Amino acid sequence: MSPIKQVIQNKETGINPIWIMRQAGRYLPEFREIRKKNTDFIKLCLDKNLSSEITLQPLKRFDLDAAIIFSDILILPYGLNQPVTFKKKLWPTFGKYRYQ
Repeated sequence: MSPIKQVIQNKETGINPIWIMRQAGRYLPEFREIRKKNTDFIKLCLDKNLSSEITLQPLKRFDLDAAIIFSDILILPYGLNQPVTFKKKLWPTFGKYRYQ
């Protein structure tokens, strides 16, 4: 059984599991390159090839056991047909209301 499965099943392991927030991956040059070429963040999240690549970037760079699929909490309102707009260096907006 893999160490990640042992941790999930609350079994004894010789490792200490760690959690790295995906947002912290924003500093990766690979991620920044993809973002530079893909300015529409919602489209980026919905693109299966790009979101897969972004998900795997930390695994390619670091010796990690698992990754969580890249997405964003703002996909939820988008999925509920709420207009979500991202403006550079500003908060995301929903229709006429500003996210704060």
